Amino acid sequence: MAKKKALSNKNVLNASFEVVEFEGEWKASFGKPELKGVWLVYGASGSGKTTFLMKLAKYLTNFGRVAYDSLEQGISLSLQTAWKRVGMHEAGNQIVLWDREGVADIRERLRKRRSPSVVIIDSLPYLHGFNFRELTRLKEQFPNVLFVFIAHEKKGEPEGSLARRIKYDAEIKIHVQGFQAFVTTRYEVKEKGEGGQPFVIWEEGAKRYASEADSNNK
Repeated sequence: MAKKKALSNKNVLNASFEVVEFEGEWKASFGKPELKGVWLVYGASGSGKTTFLMKLAKYLTNFGRVAYDSLEQGISLSLQTAWKRVGMHEAGNQIVLWDREGVADIRERLRKRRSPSVVIIDSLPYLHGFNFRELTRLKEQFPNVLFVFIAHEKKGEPEGSLARRIKYDAEIKIHVQGFQAFVTTRYEVKEKGEGGQPFVIWEEGAKRYASEADSNNK
């Protein structure tokens, strides 16, 4: 096996990376990310997580083809309602829905021509037989694909040991709470206003949640 070549200081400083030009509120929250690796989205039921995921999926179609793997609901009325709520028809053929497709199915689809560059997996507890080793293999096999994993929340953290481990591996972590998405991103450039700002999913709901939280703290 050939030895890997060490990179010089100059190599590191001059390396270039392909990022996507997020704009507006997306840039303020996410920065200008690479569309590869792993992101994690987690939140409690009723927090606005599903609507956020639909908005995120739709926005990402501006930069590549997106697959939404609906493991938890499959194709259902509630998913269709959320799909319509964000105007997903505007994404056209840039988005597809996978109906409860497991790891083997995901691999098979990603080996095909015109395979998606983004795979959203909703949600992690329903991806049976999946573990951190499998995640590492997926990243190695498909280095130019972005995997967005969805997890439930327990006491403010992702629920389950795998979800918590993925949180430390992820380039972007998104905690959805009270109709806002709180983004921790490795692509944050604070002096340029890129990354780190809360993303408001539903303004009225976010205000109501904040008001109720203030009342409870008094």
